[in-house]
Amino acid sequence: MGCKIPVIQVENGVPRHPEHRMAEPVTLDIFDGEQVAIVGPNASGKTRLVEILTGRWPLLNGNEVRYHFPGSEHRLVSENIKLITFRDSYGDSDSAYYLQQRWNQHDIDESTPMVDGQYIISLSSGELRKYQLRKALTSHPRLLILDNPFIGLDNEARRQLRTTLDELIRNEGMQVILVVSRDRDIPDFITHIIRVEPGCHLMPKQPYLPEKAITHSEKRQDTYGEMPRHIGELTDAAACVLKFNHVTIRYGSRTILRDLNWTVHRGEHWWLSGANGSGKSTLLSLVCADNPQAYACDIELFGRRRGTGESIWDIKRHIGYVSPEMHRAYLRDLPAIDIVASGLHDSVGLYVRPRPEQQDTCLTWMQRFGIEHLANRTFLCMSSGEQRLCLLARAFVKSPDLLILDEPFHGLDDERRLLATAIIEDYCSHPDVTLIIVSHYDDELPAGITHRLELTRE
Repeated sequence: MGCKIPVIQVENGVPRHPEHRMAEPVTLDIFDGEQVAIVGPNASGKTRLVEILTGRWPLLNGNEVRYHFPGSEHRLVSENIKLITFRDSYGDSDSAYYLQQRWNQHDIDESTPMVDGQYIISLSSGELRKYQLRKALTSHPRLLILDNPFIGLDNEARRQLRTTLDELIRNEGMQVILVVSRDRDIPDFITHIIRVEPGCHLMPKQPYLPEKAITHSEKRQDTYGEMPRHIGELTDAAACVLKFNHVTIRYGSRTILRDLNWTVHRGEHWWLSGANGSGKSTLLSLVCADNPQAYACDIELFGRRRGTGESIWDIKRHIGYVSPEMHRAYLRDLPAIDIVASGLHDSVGLYVRPRPEQQDTCLTWMQRFGIEHLANRTFLCMSSGEQRLCLLARAFVKSPDLLILDEPFHGLDDERRLLATAIIEDYCSHPDVTLIIVSHYDDELPAGITHRLELTRE
């Protein structure tokens, strides 16, 4: 009986470019039938490991990643392996992402792609993730690698994805490698674990002991300090932060929001919930002045009706915002300190150099989120978790009166998620701060939620 040949084999793998290297050379044998989860804290190198396993970077000393796909009908490695990353799963690898960027321009015509009878331009970010996953599966890959596949999906979509992958493994012999930020996202069908920190070693799932989850009380600390001075300087007329009066939004034949009445008062903390495609992102685009349909609706923001002379910037200067859409669209490779500083002017890039005192404010917020050491590292050279912390600091940097956090903990490990939660709670303890948060995990919500709006998909 001959020796088994690994499906993927790497021996002393070190990428030629220093920026792409792991803390230690990579030596791994992944065999047929092993379903693998790659785990580890933010910035430990999970994505770099996947890039090495998929042969993205040339290795030193003439080494190469070796592949063997027994029983596969495909000849090319690219046909046998399908990789979906955080950005790919939202669709920026094809025309879907361009359309999603322009979804609020309602320029739908006969040439716009459709999925299940719906224009891609009208799909939510969660729906786009499901679309990309399904498209990858239609090619019947031998090995499917998914980077954080469950983020952005509602409870039912996560359950369906686990079930689908389990069935493909059992019935079609597909092999899966998942990158997960949190141990609780490891599905039951996983048989082996690769823990990245600082090296990476494959081990059976059974002996693997997840790190002890940090409790909220253990992580709680004085992360905030003195309250920024301009919070609460809105006039009494702005005690009603926003008011929707019978708001309806349609794209083509699809109704996203129908006859919505919603009032948010200063100091309230709202949980915005609902399944993928129920209209949460559309609603937030109306609040953030990013949707031109807002001018055709009866909407009041900070005591003023939309379309009565206020500029977009008049609205945005009171709002701190972060979302998965913002994260995947942020492709400017600027230093992290410039990314945070761009929040002072609500720009994507940095077009106005911050004053010295503003620079200090940016560094203070980066310190609170534990990323001050990344101040001069460029955005695209950071891990997705570090990028998310950078964008969170950007949302807080101007001390907004209204904080809008759309799935703010995407890609964060347990320690950094709880740190971010503590910062949110401290910030929102001021009686004039208003919070709207979107999350598909109710156990991730910060303390102090006062109201809930649940949207349903038509």
